[in-house]
Amino acid sequence: MHIDIWSDIVCPWCYLGKRRIERALEEFDHRSHVTIAHRSFQLDPSKPKHETTNRRQMLMAKYHLTADQVQAMDEKMERTAGADGLTYRLSAEGVTGNTFDAHRLLHLAKARGLQDATLERLYRAYFGEQRSVFDAGSLVILAREAGLDPDEAREVLQSDAFSQDVTADLREARMLGVNGVPFFVIDDRYAVSGAQAVDVFRQALRHAWAERVIAS
Repeated sequence: MHIDIWSDIVCPWCYLGKRRIERALEEFDHRSHVTIAHRSFQLDPSKPKHETTNRRQMLMAKYHLTADQVQAMDEKMERTAGADGLTYRLSAEGVTGNTFDAHRLLHLAKARGLQDATLERLYRAYFGEQRSVFDAGSLVILAREAGLDPDEAREVLQSDAFSQDVTADLREARMLGVNGVPFFVIDDRYAVSGAQAVDVFRQALRHAWAERVIAS
């Protein structure tokens, strides 16, 4: 059984959703028969490459919030993540930017069998360590820390390699009507939107497996 997960590296709910479906899979009797592919999605593809903006200011402008409201929202997100064993540090100095190159790096990682480890490293760097996932220099260092060849990662980021793969993921997301992430497609038939509770994922996995057994 296969699971596709559309997500963006700068989406706090995506990291949380990743952890929650992992916890559901730990208790799934058929875990050894499940494969996962992380698919590309951009919350804001219009952002210029290699430029960053203050994350809180972006949220204030996008959702018409005050600085105090965004701070309260960040503090609540930190507590929510902490309850699931994740460390978020959403400071007022945090930045956001275009994630297209980070997604290209994830496609390289997929080709090398290190996609999950690389995505985990990018999430932890961005949300827990306030490190950049937008410039090539930082991405190469994080790629090395995830187990990738840094020279190969640098070559990819200096070219347009895997751009078509990212674009294909984005196109498929549009075809599916995905307008928010995380978005999970289980066995090409069952969709789960958002970072749902572990029990929701657990039930979805069991239902999809039962349907697969019936169909066979």
